[in-house]
Formats: sequence, C-alpha cells, structure tokens
Amino acid sequence: MSFRTTRSARRAPSASGPPAAALPPSAGSPGAPDAPGGSGPTAAPRAPRTPRAGRRRDESAWGWLFVSPMVLVLGLFLMLPILMALWVSLLHWDGRSNPFGGQAEFVGLDNYRSLLTEDGLDRTLFVTSLRNNAYYVLLTVPLQTGVALVLALVVNQRLLRARSALRTAFFFPSVTSSIAVSTVFLFLFQGSGAVNSLLSWIGVKGPNWFADPRGVLSLLLGALGVVDPDHPSGPLADHSLLGLSWYQWLSGPSVAMCTIILLAVWTTSGTFMLIFLAALQDIPRELEESAALEGAGRFQMLRHITLPQLRPVLFLVLTLGLISTWQVFDQVYVMGQGAPGNTTLTPAFLSYSSAFDDADFGQGAAIAFILLALILCLTALQRWALRERDARPGRTR
Repeated sequence: MSFRTTRSARRAPSASGPPAAALPPSAGSPGAPDAPGGSGPTAAPRAPRTPRAGRRRDESAWGWLFVSPMVLVLGLFLMLPILMALWVSLLHWDGRSNPFGGQAEFVGLDNYRSLLTEDGLDRTLFVTSLRNNAYYVLLTVPLQTGVALVLALVVNQRLLRARSALRTAFFFPSVTSSIAVSTVFLFLFQGSGAVNSLLSWIGVKGPNWFADPRGVLSLLLGALGVVDPDHPSGPLADHSLLGLSWYQWLSGPSVAMCTIILLAVWTTSGTFMLIFLAALQDIPRELEESAALEGAGRFQMLRHITLPQLRPVLFLVLTLGLISTWQVFDQVYVMGQGAPGNTTLTPAFLSYSSAFDDADFGQGAAIAFILLALILCLTALQRWALRERDARPGRTR
C-alpha cells in the first residue's frame, strides 16, 4: 500500500505545475505552430508615431516667413539689378534712352565677341587688363595672407606686452579711407618723394614709380643680360597670344603696379589678421600642450597643429582676397587710371571707363559679367585645391 502510494505520488504533478520545458508553446508565441482554423501569430503592438513630418513642414513654413523680408530685399536690390545688367550687356546702349523700351539696339553676343575673339583695340585693352590684374592677384593674395598670418601669430603670444596696442596699430590701415591712403602713396612714391629720398641714403637711385611702364621681371632679366627691356627680340617678341606678345605676358607687373600692390598689402593685412587671430584663439590649448609634452618644436606645432586647424579660415581669407583683388578699382582710379601705358589698367576700371567715358554701357556690362564668371571659376578651383583629403586606407595582406 505504501509502495503504490509512493509511486503514484511520484507520478502525480506537483501543485506548482509541470516544468517550463514540458509546457506546449502557446499560440502566437515564437516558434509555435498555427492551430488549424486559428488566426495565426499576432503582431506585437507598435508605439504610436509622433507627427514629425507635420512639425518639419510647420517649422519650414515659419522659417521662410521670417526670412522672407530679407529674401525680398536681396531679390529687389541684388538679383534684379544683375538680371537688368545682363540684358544691357546684350545691347548697344549709350545710357541716354530706356534700355527696356526697345529704343536701344539689340546686338546679342557681339559685345562678348569683340572682347574675346575679334582682333581690335577692345580685345587688346581687355586682355591687357586681365594680364595686369593676374599679376596683381598672384602677388597680392599670397603676400597679404602671409603677412596677416604672421601678424596674427605675433599678437597671439600670451607673454607679449602691449598686445592691444599692436592689434590696433596693425588694423588701423584697414579702416582708413582707401582714397586718402592712395593719395598719400602718390606723394610718397613720386620722383622726389620720401621713398626715393630714403633709397638715395643707401646709394640707390629710385625710379619714377608712377611713370615707369617696364615690367619688373623684364628689368631683372635685363640686369642679368638675358633680354633687352627696351628692344625685346627673339621668340618672345615674335609670337603672340590674344593680341599680346609672349614678352608682354611674361614681363611681369610694371613698376607702377608694384606700388599699388604694396598699398593693397598694407591696407588689407590688418583685416585678415583679425580673422586669423579669432581662429587661433579658438584652437584648443589641450592640443598645443599635448604636442609640447611630446617634444614638438614651434615649427612642428605650426605645421601639424596650427595650420590644419586653420584650413577653413585659410580658405575664407584666400577667397575674400581673390574676390577683392579681381575687383580692384579705387586705388587704380586714384593712382593711375591705366597709366603709364595701360600697365595699371584692370577689368573693373576698364568696365567703368567703357561705360561712363566711352558711353558704351553694353560693353561695360559685358566686361563685368566676364569678370564675374572668372571669379566664380577661380573660387571653385580654389575650393577644390583646399578641400579635405581623406587618407587612403592601407592595404591589408
């Protein structure tokens, strides 16, 4: 009796129920077969979605509403004049009649052809202005960027005394009127001016700066006996490109243009110094301290830490310098107006001269749009050259 009771007690399930492994899977649980005629596994309930799309549309609408006044102002005073000037560049307009009333002669692309493809005085003057401005850009942009960076590194020294006074002194030429500074430079660089007087103290006879049309490279080659600056000959003088001989292309900026370059570097370096200074103060000190602990010198710290951190600001400074140097006008207007021998002529001044002096507003507008296209292309090229280059992953064997 006791034996049967014991065996039956062993076989009887406990009050807590059978083990979990012995329970059949319930319907709807993972891995459970569908019961015949059942509704199958039921999906888990999803969390309710927030109306993000509606919120984004509302934020976009409110954003456009807030910026609409500025968009209207820019469209009215920027885009509309550009479109009007583009239409004028397709006309032969003397500035006296209404260019939108059908009174001006429509010439299409003739203004552009006369500047780029047709032989004549118009193309010669335009190509000469491009050559002069190209030398101006090639010398001014690197010099003003380098001087601004050096000045920023100097006034960023924490142990330097009178840093505020130095910053003010370096920035002062940038806030001075360009017309006033150009007038002062006219007195400084005249034949009997202060610059030639200082040069005479060291035994150097200074040139007549604003009356010397010779290129500085041709003068250098003439001093070395390679070419004759007054009477060039050979392949450089026999071959031409776009109406100018190779010697004219390669003779370099004139002595008069070099004075304008010095003026531009002196007046613009202070502004770019402040931009570099703000970027230098934004560099984390932990990077410099870590490099100092690793034993890096000043040159290594400048090359591997400072300059890489300044890459975006460097692109900004170079872009601003490129745009401003291709649009130089006021210094040329005061100091030379193209003289001597059209060696200080620039596209911006030529556009003004064609429109207001020669009463050919169509050609002046065409010069302005060619200059705009050139600036956009050079800015895109500069952006590509200064882009972030990702390091190529090494090959795994």
